[in-house]
Amino acid sequence: MKQFDEWNEVKKQISIRTENIKFKERDIFWISIGENVGNEQNGKGKEFARPVLVIKKLNNQLFFGVPLSTTIREGNYFYTFSFLQAQKSSALLVQAKVFDIKRGNQKLGMISKNDFVNVKDKLRSLLEL
Repeated sequence: MKQFDEWNEVKKQISIRTENIKFKERDIFWISIGENVGNEQNGKGKEFARPVLVIKKLNNQLFFGVPLSTTIREGNYFYTFSFLQAQKSSALLVQAKVFDIKRGNQKLGMISKNDFVNVKDKLRSLLEL
């Protein structure tokens, strides 16, 4: 059962945050992405959060990012890499979107330069119009 009412309460608290979290491309943050509709990726836990990779910093508040999962997935819509003590993560390229850093909870780490280039190349290929 979807927890839309619970997510709405968390979202209200996120919207009034005033602290400025510094971030840059290649950073990975816990981001409260919420309880979403249909096949859109959901967050987990009481903060409805999951790791998100910063692909492109748009300004000091917004970035284009890709949610991550520890469920390893294969195919054109995913990229698998390690960034925390040999734990593998899959970048869910098909779920890429713009995020406000207000949703950020904690920095987890940073993707390697080589993996970041590979993620961006795969994302470019996916979005080719």
